[in-house]
Amino acid sequence: MTGYDPLTVMLEARSVALVGASARPGSLGHRMIGEVAKSPARPTTYLVNPRYDKIGQATAYPSLAALPAPVDLALLAVPDAALEEQVTACAAATARSAVIFGSAVDPRLRQRIASIAKDAGLPLCGAGCMGFVNAARGLRAIGYAEPDPVRRGPVALVTHSGSVFSALLRCRRALGFSVAVSSGQELVTPAAAYARYALGLPETRVLALVLEAIRDAPALREVLAAAANRDVPVVLLPAGSSATGRSMVAAHSGALAAGDGAWQALASAYGVHLAGDLAELADTLELFCAGRRAPAAATGLATVHDSGFERAHAADVAAAAGVEFAPLTAATGQRLADVLDPGLEPGNPLDVWGTGRDTQALFTRALTALAGDPGVGAVALAVDLVPEFDGDDSYPAAVLAAAGATAKPVAVLASVPAAIDPAAAARLRAAGVPVLESTRTGLLALRHLLAPRPVSPPPPPPVCAARRDKWAARLRRHDISGADLLGLLCDYGIPAVRAASARTLADALAAAGAIGYPVAVKTDEPGIAHKSDVGGVRLGIASAAGLAAAYTDLAARLGPRVTVCEMAAPAPELIIGMARDQALGPLIVTGPGGLLASYSPERTVALPPLHPAAAAGMISRLRFAEVLAGVRGSPPSDLAAIVAALASFSALVTELGDVLEAFDINPLLCGPSGVIAVDALAVTRRPERSE
Repeated sequence: MTGYDPLTVMLEARSVALVGASARPGSLGHRMIGEVAKSPARPTTYLVNPRYDKIGQATAYPSLAALPAPVDLALLAVPDAALEEQVTACAAATARSAVIFGSAVDPRLRQRIASIAKDAGLPLCGAGCMGFVNAARGLRAIGYAEPDPVRRGPVALVTHSGSVFSALLRCRRALGFSVAVSSGQELVTPAAAYARYALGLPETRVLALVLEAIRDAPALREVLAAAANRDVPVVLLPAGSSATGRSMVAAHSGALAAGDGAWQALASAYGVHLAGDLAELADTLELFCAGRRAPAAATGLATVHDSGFERAHAADVAAAAGVEFAPLTAATGQRLADVLDPGLEPGNPLDVWGTGRDTQALFTRALTALAGDPGVGAVALAVDLVPEFDGDDSYPAAVLAAAGATAKPVAVLASVPAAIDPAAAARLRAAGVPVLESTRTGLLALRHLLAPRPVSPPPPPPVCAARRDKWAARLRRHDISGADLLGLLCDYGIPAVRAASARTLADALAAAGAIGYPVAVKTDEPGIAHKSDVGGVRLGIASAAGLAAAYTDLAARLGPRVTVCEMAAPAPELIIGMARDQALGPLIVTGPGGLLASYSPERTVALPPLHPAAAAGMISRLRFAEVLAGVRGSPPSDLAAIVAALASFSALVTELGDVLEAFDINPLLCGPSGVIAVDALAVTRRPERSE
C-alpha cells in the first residue's frame, strides 16, 4: 500500500470479505464473487453467508465474526434489513472499511449506519453505489459486471451516479483510469476524500467528478486547490442544481446565485472545467486523457474542413460556445495558399475541399501548417469520419501524419456520433488521437483544453478587526437603516450616494436641505425588501413641497420610516450581491442591476476573497460587459472603478459574511468616471437555536 490511512486501506485492500456471497447465478452476491476474483492484485477473499458451508470450492463463513482474521474491506451485498447488523459487525474491528451496494432507503437507517461507521472511524463507500475499481493497484470491489480488465490510464473518476460509472468504464472512448469510484449516497466518506487519494497516485493526471451535491465543502476546496497547484485538470459535471436550500430570502442575489451558482463559483476559483452534459464530459476527458496540452502562449483553435457548410456551421457553434479561432500569421497563410486548389482562400477555419485530388497529402499539409502557427494551440480535422465504402483512408492517415509532426494537441472533430466509422475511430484512438463525437461538445471540449491554466491568487488583504466588529454589532441588532447600509459601503471603500434616515416629515425636509435638491425618497420600513415593487420609491424630487407630498403618501401607505438620498446621474446598472450557499457559505454575485436584476438570468458567481484579476474576470464573462464598454454612442463605464468596487465588496463579505444571510447593492451605477451605489439591502442571519 502507498499509505496507512483508513481510506488507503479500503482502496488498496489486501483482504476482502464478501458478505452476502451467493451460489445463485445472476445474483448480486454471485457477481460480486466473480468480479473480485478478477482483481489483478489477488486479495485474500472470504465468503460470508450463513446459508452456505461452501460456495463452489470456497469455504463460506456464517458471519464476519467467524472469519479467521480481520479484513481490510467488507463488501455488503445484503438487504436493508441486515445492513445495520453488518455495519456494526464491521465496526467491531472485524473489517477496516466497507462498501454498501444496497440503497438504505429509510433515512433513519442511513443515520444509524453513518453514526456507527463514524464512531468507529470506518470508511464507508455508499450506500446505493456500484463500489470501486482501483486499476492502478489492481483491485475490483464491485458487484456488477464491468470490463475486464478496466483500461488503465490517467483519469481518476469519482461519481455519485452508478450509471455514469458504468457508462464511462464501458464506453468505446479512449479513456483509461487510475481509479474509478461510485460513491453513491456518501453516508460517511465524501467524494473529496476519494479525489484526495487519487491525486496521490502518480498515475492520476486528470480528475473527473460527477456530483449531485457538495457534502464536504472544505475538503473539496482543498482537493481542487491541490489539483490546480499540480496542474491536474479537473472536469466536473454537476447535477441536481436547484434553488432549494439556496438563500432566496428577500435578496435578488439569492435568486441569482441559485441553480448552478455554487458550481460556477468553484469552477472560477480553481480553474475547474465545468461540463454541461455527459457528452461534453466524455469529449473533454478524451482530450485530456491523450496527454497533449497547448503551449501557454497559444490559446486559439484551428480546424480543417471538407465542407463549406460544415465549416460555417462550426464557426456558428464556436461563436455561441465562446471558442476562439486563432488568427493566422502571414507565413501560415502563404503555406496554406501554396497547397490549396484555385478558388480556395487560406483562413481559419479552413475549407480545403476543391478537386478532391491528393486528399491525404492535402489534408496532412494543411493540418501541419496550421499546427505550426504560433497562435494555434490545438488543431482539429473537422470531418464526419463516416465509413468509406471504397476503402479510402485518407482522413485517418492525414491526421495521424499531422499528429506525428507536432507536439500540439491534434484531434478529429466529428459531427454525427452515429455516423462515425468505429474502425477508423478505434485506429485513431489507439494512436493517441482523440475522436470528438459532435460539433458542439467537441468544440466545448477544445475550449476546456485551451483554457488558461489556473494560477495561485495573491493573498487576501488583511482583515480590519475594528471595522468588522463595528458593523457586525450593528447588523446583529437587525434594525440597521438604509442610510446606515450606504454608510457601511463607504466604510468599505465603495462609493455611495449621501443619505439620511427620517421618521417624520420634519426629519425628511431637514435631510433634503442638508443633501440638496433634487433628492430621492424611499421607504425604509422593515420587511420591505424590494421598494419599487410596492411603489416605495420617489425620484427626482426638486422641492420641499414635492418632498412633503411624496413623504405623506409613503407614510400613509407603507409607514413613516424613509431614506432621503441624493440623486445620481443615470448610468448602466449592476447588481453586486452576496448569497449564502448551504455548502460553500457566502458567494459573490454580479449581473445586470436595477429592473434587469429581476428579469435577466445573466450573472457570474465567485467565492470570496476576490482579488482584482478575479473581479475583472467576473465582469468580462457577462454579456452585459458589452453595455459597460459603451453602446450606441454612450461612453464606456469606468471598468477600473467597477473592479475596485467588487474587490471592496469581497472584503465586506470576508469580514461580515458570518453575520449576513444575503446582501445586495442594487443598483450600482457605473458611469464613465466612477461608480456609485444607490441602494443596499442586508438580510442578517438569525442565531441558530440550540437543541
